Amino acid sequence: MAKKLGKLTEALLETAEDMRSAGLMGDDTYRKITVRHLGPDAPLAAEPITPEEIRRVREEAHLSQAALAKYTNLTTGYISQLERGTKKARVRRSRS
Repeated sequence: MAKKLGKLTEALLETAEDMRSAGLMGDDTYRKITVRHLGPDAPLAAEPITPEEIRRVREEAHLSQAALAKYTNLTTGYISQLERGTKKARVRRSRS
């Protein structure tokens, strides 16, 4: 069974992943952070999420692009780019 992560740890891991994706943090540093908090079997990279998956999740939640942008602290334009596939999104999927 995977250990339950606290909110602070989840935020730290999300920030580290974002920094690595943006090129502000190297893979080695990212790996050290994830191994420390998730263990040696932690995935190095997040899986890509398709534009169709983003749109499906948004529509199933009955959210407009603007509402999703507000909840995720992104811009409406960025959400639109993700759904059109002009920008790529990655997501860390929970382990079963």
